[in-house]
Amino acid sequence: MFSRNGMALALIVLSPAPGYAAAGYQVFVTNEKSGDVTVIDGGENKVIATIPVGKRPRGIHVSPDGKTVYVAVSGTPVGGPPELDAKGNPILKKNTDDDDDANADKSADGIAVVDVAADTLIRKIAAGSDPEEFALSKDGTRIYISNEDTKSATVIDIAAQKLEHIIPVGQEPEGVTTTPNGKFFYVTCEAGGDVFAVDTTSFTAVAHFKVEGRPRSIDFLPDGSIGFVPSESVGQVNVIDTAQNKVLKTLTLPTGSRPMRVRVAPDGKKLYVSNGRAGTISVIDSHSYELVDTIKVGPRPWGLVISPDGRYLYAANGPSNDVSVVDLASNKEVTRIKAGTSPWGLVIVPKGK
Repeated sequence: MFSRNGMALALIVLSPAPGYAAAGYQVFVTNEKSGDVTVIDGGENKVIATIPVGKRPRGIHVSPDGKTVYVAVSGTPVGGPPELDAKGNPILKKNTDDDDDANADKSADGIAVVDVAADTLIRKIAAGSDPEEFALSKDGTRIYISNEDTKSATVIDIAAQKLEHIIPVGQEPEGVTTTPNGKFFYVTCEAGGDVFAVDTTSFTAVAHFKVEGRPRSIDFLPDGSIGFVPSESVGQVNVIDTAQNKVLKTLTLPTGSRPMRVRVAPDGKKLYVSNGRAGTISVIDSHSYELVDTIKVGPRPWGLVISPDGRYLYAANGPSNDVSVVDLASNKEVTRIKAGTSPWGLVIVPKGK
């Protein structure tokens, strides 16, 4: 493990943009195949720590006080892309010889808890089977988790380290995001295109609607009125009216796009979409819904995160084991930083917490 005072490894392929030194944040990156988290200094654009966290780390979030990072870890082996039906939905093959569960190490499943100041894994919280993505409650007391192989979402009390609720959803739940007001969390289900809105008081699904194949994530305008859900299989982004929980409009992305992660800019003016195998980020006006630009980054970008000041975007490039840094003033990639093996998710963590 790299320490903050030890040697840091960074691969800079382009000239760094001016102004990095003033950045007061770090970027934590999960590396799905190397079982660790890379910590990048946002001011220097270099790796300052590598933290082992367990098997197959993917989803990652930071506590409201910035002192703790949570990482979803799973003992289910990494598999290849699923076979899709005519509608772009995965064809499930449970109870067959190629079932991932047969080789899964369920003891590895959970939410890894990392102390930010010490760059150290301090414990693991049980979190149901095969956690992939999750969200935090706005007060930081609960974790909302998608459990892909049990068609459910679970709610964990962090302080008590206790599973409080199990909520049935659709097949292969994946994306989880809390609404800006904290009253709901949404779960997107990869198989079948189901999207569920779960009330964070009653912990019941209060709305259910469908989109096209393989919705992988969701994000919202700052006022929570509109949500955005990608449909990977058909290269689209769905615009969601959250008051009525219905699709208002469907945006078609450039040919070859395989939309994965959606991120709304801090000021709410732009939507950024990672396009997987296309190796690009789509930039969309989040009110007119027009495509503004297409940014070339590394191969198969998945996770995205935006700096607090809205100046830079970071994209996790799984096949090339690095993170692209994009200057959002010019919509150009300005550097890449070497991470672990198969970087997946990212989160911004304030310095000095």
